[in-house]
This record gives sequence, C-alpha cells and structure tokens, in this order.
Amino acid sequence: MAAGVVDERGAILASTHRNTPADDVRLIEDAIAAVVVELTSSYDVKAVGVGAAGFIDAQRATVMFAPNLAWRDEPLQASLQRRLGLNVVVENDANAAAWAEVRFGAGRGSQHVVALTVGTGIGGGIVINGQLVRGQFGAAAEFGHVRVVPDGRLCGCGLRGCWEQYASGRALVREALELVRGVPERAGALLRLAGGQPERITGEMITQAALAGDSTALHCFDLVGTWLGRGLAGLAAVLDPELFVIGGGVSAAGEILRAPASAAFTASLTGHGHRPVAELRIVELGPDAGLVGAADLARIPA
Repeated sequence: MAAGVVDERGAILASTHRNTPADDVRLIEDAIAAVVVELTSSYDVKAVGVGAAGFIDAQRATVMFAPNLAWRDEPLQASLQRRLGLNVVVENDANAAAWAEVRFGAGRGSQHVVALTVGTGIGGGIVINGQLVRGQFGAAAEFGHVRVVPDGRLCGCGLRGCWEQYASGRALVREALELVRGVPERAGALLRLAGGQPERITGEMITQAALAGDSTALHCFDLVGTWLGRGLAGLAAVLDPELFVIGGGVSAAGEILRAPASAAFTASLTGHGHRPVAELRIVELGPDAGLVGAADLARIPA
C-alpha cells in the first residue's frame, strides 16, 4: 500500500508505505486510515483518493469486488469518511493511473487516450474527450478479460482465452518456462538468474536478461509484445484513440516491449494504410501513477 500527499501539479510532497493485510477487510481499512493520519499530521489535506484494485461502483464509493483483496460490496468511502472527517473518493487503481498519465505524464495534451497496466494481468483506463470513462456500472476498461482465444488458456476469472493470459507478466513467465524446459541449452542467462531453478524465474529476471541482450528473454518479449499489439488493434477498432499508454511492471522493459507491440498493432489494425495510426508510448510516472491519479481525482466532484 503506497500513500502520498500530492499537490495540484501532480508532484508528490511526501509518501509512505504499508503492507496490505489482504485477507481482512477491517485491517485493510485500518491500514488506509493509518497512512492518511500519518500524512495529514504534516500537511493540510483537503480530500483523499483511494486507488483500489477491483470493481468500483459508478458513485466512486463502494468496492463491488476485488479479486486479490477481501473486499466484497464494501462501502469504503462511507467508512473512511466517518473515520477521517475528510471527503473520500474511491477509484479503480488502473483508472487512477490512466488519469495521472493523461494529466501529468505520457498522455499530456491528448484528449483520447487508452492506458494499459500490463502486470500480473492487464488493467486499464479510458479517457475520451478528456473525461475518464467508467461505464454505466463503474466496471469499464477491464481489458485483460476480453477473450482473444476461444477455449484458450484458463484465466483466474474462470473463463478461457482471456487476453491477459497471453500478454501479461504471467504470460511472459509462462513463455520463459516453456523455453527453459523445452530448450534448456538456450536458457543459460535466465537459469543463472534463477539459481538453476526454472520455477524461480520471475518477470523481473526476464526483463533483466532481455535488457542485457539475452536472446531467449528477447524472444519471450517478442511473443508477449505481439499478443499485446494484436489486442490493441482490437481496442482501436472500438475506441479509436489517438494514443495508447502502456504501463505496469512489464513496461519496465521499455522499447523491448513497445517495439513488437507497435509492429503487431500496425499489422493488425483494421484499414491500415487508410486511417491515422495511434501512437504507443511507455508511461512516464511509473509506479507512482495510481497514487497521483487517485489524489487528483479526489479534487473532482462526482
């Protein structure tokens, strides 16, 4: 759990961190309240924005469902406002990160932006005409669960063939493990980083090896980047943005991810050669984007 005091220019004036007690609703709320109390002791804070990894209702008040936390129909806004005496806005974390990039990062000056967080899964946010699109029920932009392969890989959501099973950090590790186990003589660098144990290979290790020029790691990024670009072409067919902004842990590879994604995006784009092509950029704010965006959205009336 990261928290910070953010000014109107998107600058973080102070920050702090806590472990997230993911399995206990009350302890999660206690931890949020504790970081707010800590930071407000030194700053005149006007409102609190909470970026939560889950489905948030259209009123930006209730966490309807959080796949990795204990929240189920949790009235988080009301609970925190009672405890803190401050106005609280609850927003999906990927929406918050997208908003931050449009306001202060890679999307500055753009009005039609789709932002993706490519990490363990794929999240995202949509900004159209300068406005964050949440959908009728607050659950828009769950891009990772667009199905791209009928009856494909089983996803944590219970369905098969979801995009994040082919174009995420989890997919990157899966591709590396298949290569390591199938052609171990090609995987020396990754195995060295993992201490000779394939099951210990992480996305960070693959990124490290790719940045150092390892061919196996680069091949994994080519595969994942290609799937990412194909999916972006599908989003472009629906949303027609001027810009895609790619963030999340996998984006730390930078151009190693962006280049194959851009090539696949262009090749898969409907009407290619007869329409403008959206640009693909890597995020500028990095892991601070969600924090900055949540704070900035707390300034905006519901």
